[in-house]
Amino acid sequence: MTTAFILITAILILGGVIATVGDRIGTRVGKKRLSLFNLRPKKTAVLVTILTGVGISASTLASLFLVDEGLRDGVFKLEDIQKDLRSKREQLEGTANNLEITKRELAEARNQQAQAQKKLEAINRSLEAANTKQRLTQAQLNKTIKQQARTEALLQGTQKKLDQVATRYKSAIDELQTIIDERDSKIKEIKQLRAESLQLKEDRKRLIADANKALAQAEAAINKRDRELANRQEAIEKRDEKIAQLDKQIQKRNSEITAREKMIAQRQKVINEKQARLSELESQQASLEQQLAKLGQSNRDLRLGKLALIRGQVIAEAVVRVEKPEAAKQAVIKLLQEANLSALNKLSEPGSDLSKDEKSPILFATAKQIQQLSKQIDDGREYVVRIFSAGNYVRGEKRIEFFADAAPNQIVFQRGEVLATTTADPQNMTPEQVSQRLELLISASQFRARNAGILESIQIDGTIIRFVALLRQYNQSLDIKAVAAQDTYRAGPLKVKLVAILNGKIVFST
Repeated sequence: MTTAFILITAILILGGVIATVGDRIGTRVGKKRLSLFNLRPKKTAVLVTILTGVGISASTLASLFLVDEGLRDGVFKLEDIQKDLRSKREQLEGTANNLEITKRELAEARNQQAQAQKKLEAINRSLEAANTKQRLTQAQLNKTIKQQARTEALLQGTQKKLDQVATRYKSAIDELQTIIDERDSKIKEIKQLRAESLQLKEDRKRLIADANKALAQAEAAINKRDRELANRQEAIEKRDEKIAQLDKQIQKRNSEITAREKMIAQRQKVINEKQARLSELESQQASLEQQLAKLGQSNRDLRLGKLALIRGQVIAEAVVRVEKPEAAKQAVIKLLQEANLSALNKLSEPGSDLSKDEKSPILFATAKQIQQLSKQIDDGREYVVRIFSAGNYVRGEKRIEFFADAAPNQIVFQRGEVLATTTADPQNMTPEQVSQRLELLISASQFRARNAGILESIQIDGTIIRFVALLRQYNQSLDIKAVAAQDTYRAGPLKVKLVAILNGKIVFST
């Protein structure tokens, strides 16, 4: 964190130093009007400013790349990181597909296990039926053995009577043979049943072993899949963490780049504003040079006594109020005629006869100018209309340009409104200094009156001599204010009253 603060501070200081050096170089180049690569001085200053901006950007990027290895990797290896991210995402999707396949295989193995369990249960039921059959056969065999024992006992009993019962002996022999055959057949059946029982037991053992083996294999496969899935899940989590870290780094780099771009845009905006300001100053300089040339000519004409009208001088003025819109044009024409006559009087040579030139249009007005001025005053309100000289003119000129202004004749200064304020200390000031202070106060009031549109000279309500005499009677500093003596309209005149104030109270006035 300390390194980051040091880096940011160093970058800001370096940028400020480069900007200051570039600005001073650009200023010196602009003042000395130097030229590089055969360029104009203006474009040379622009080139110096551009090189300064490039130096700031290059130093900033070089400092960042030199200190932060992660930023270098983020900027120059961003595409590789994105490719690796896409490949990791594809591997993640493949792993997810394999997980689905494994789940399906596990479900199939469990189904096969259930089927094998059902088959084993069927075999167990068959084995139980075979055991039941075997018990029945064993009971029949025991019955046959008991019957054989009775037959042998009967044979021994009848042996003694062999002669008597020869026929019976033969039949008994036949019967015995039959019984023996039945016994043999029963013994064969019992052996066969025992063999079948053993075979069934072996089949049962084999099926149980196969089922256990299949179940163990399935469980081993499931455990293996679980371990693989756990490993893959762990790898995926690690990759997700790495991806999240990379995303954070990328977002941080993007925000830093965005901030740098905004800073560059702001600096470019400042450069453009400075260029626009330079262009504006150049145009103002050209205009001022033209005005200076005109003023020089006017000064020469004034020294020669030929300058009769100066720029902005009022040629004619009147307070106009028309009741009907159609009367506005007549009022404007009348005022222009008065302005024309006033301009003739001012521009004519001393001693010349004006009776011949009274009707000559020295003040030329177009129909559009008359129409525009008429529209401004045709609403029935009272207006102060003035005709101004558009330039400096000497005696003998036959045509002059003008411009007109129409402003509502409203109250611009209320009675008692303060126009200007100053202080005077008669004890520490000479009478000349007091008079100069009052003249400055009156000049400031005249300036405010002109800014408000009142072109006539102000009138002092009372005598200044008496005010100065009263002022010299005080031995402490007084506040002097110039206030409007009455409500003053734009048409004027402005009557001013001088007021002396001590500790917030008026002590005397003109």
